[in-house]
Amino acid sequence: MLTNMVGGLQGIVDHALVGHLVGYTGNAAIGVSWQIIIVVIIFITSLFTGMSVLVARFAGAGQADKVDRTVYQAFLTSLVLSVGIIAPIGYFASPWLLDLVIAAPAVKVEALPFLRIMFLFSTGMLVFHLLSTALRSAGDARTPMILGVALTVLNLVLNVVLISGVGPIPRFGTAGSALGTVIASGLVGAWSLWKLWRGGWVVSFPRGQGWGPDWTIIRSLFRFGLPTGIQGIAMNIGGVLMLGFVGSLAQSAAAQAAFAVGYSQLFSLITWTSIGLMGAAAAVAGQNLGAGHPDRAERAVHLAAGYGLGGAALIGLAFFAWPRQLLAVFGMNEPAVVDIGVQLLRVLSVSGLLVAVALTYTGGLQGTGDTKSPLYISIVSQIIVPLGICFVIQRTRGLNPLDIWIAIFAGHATRCLLSVIRFNQGRWRGIAVDIEPLTPPSPAP
Repeated sequence: MLTNMVGGLQGIVDHALVGHLVGYTGNAAIGVSWQIIIVVIIFITSLFTGMSVLVARFAGAGQADKVDRTVYQAFLTSLVLSVGIIAPIGYFASPWLLDLVIAAPAVKVEALPFLRIMFLFSTGMLVFHLLSTALRSAGDARTPMILGVALTVLNLVLNVVLISGVGPIPRFGTAGSALGTVIASGLVGAWSLWKLWRGGWVVSFPRGQGWGPDWTIIRSLFRFGLPTGIQGIAMNIGGVLMLGFVGSLAQSAAAQAAFAVGYSQLFSLITWTSIGLMGAAAAVAGQNLGAGHPDRAERAVHLAAGYGLGGAALIGLAFFAWPRQLLAVFGMNEPAVVDIGVQLLRVLSVSGLLVAVALTYTGGLQGTGDTKSPLYISIVSQIIVPLGICFVIQRTRGLNPLDIWIAIFAGHATRCLLSVIRFNQGRWRGIAVDIEPLTPPSPAP
């Protein structure tokens, strides 16, 4: 939770700097770009979910060699995919992707360089997330927090310098936010790889077992991770299509800016803690199931949901009581943008309660190996329900911003209900997780 809060502050500072220096089109550009980036790289990060299922089970069962083998194979696979596929395709497809979300012309000018920089140099960010997931799943949540603080401080310093310009360093504006992110994550990622090689953490790269791919482990990574990847892609494609509905409004640039700040940044005040609790629920449930204590796994998930609900209630109160003041932090003072943003924040003040609960039960399902159920739930709740509502209203009387915000709320409510029901059915108790042991080398004749 602390790691997510510290990391999320960096995004808020980025938006605040860009909002004051570039204007609300810069806020819209960052928001639109991140929505696209997440859709594209979510496939790789889904491997980390598969890795977390395996690592938590093996750590709970005391099988350290399997933990290390799993982490290395996850790194190898994600490196090939990020450098060989995402970087080149993302660079050339960026203009088309911005057209897909109907980015306003002024927003597209700011978003294109940001998007291309992030696609080309995303490897460091992926390494950081892989390591953080592996350490937490193995029971060490403190080291990812320390690394996250270091990454955020470095990122903030670089972003202040590169966005606004200092001395001989020119002002890069919106692109400076992307440059700061990739430089900071690249440095932290390189140091993390050195530590994994040297050893000393609860996870490390295995020695003396070869550096090539282990297809048994890779298949297991995809077996448990691919449903989460498809889930993430479905959710974020839903987000991209929702941006298309936002872009179709009469005041599209203003609505996109309100969406970028209200939903992507301020709403993250709720998702920071909820995603942290989701990871904790996944790790504790997986480790306890691996150690043969399913009842303790179940209690942990219920407890995490209670914490998430309490945190969301406090933040939601702030959304409802002081929306204009929160928007002003990001330099959003134009009346049209503020009015739309206030509407959104007041809907999200209630919607956040549902998301907090849904995410913790999603973590419980994924951590125990049930990664397919959250996929099906996400397709229904993040695509069919909200996009269906927007489509019907658009065809019958035309959309306004409040219609879109209510559709998002309906999707969150559906996700919460289905996640709680599925976890309480208890079918995750019988899921088996294992990989084949290493075959010892044959003795020399």
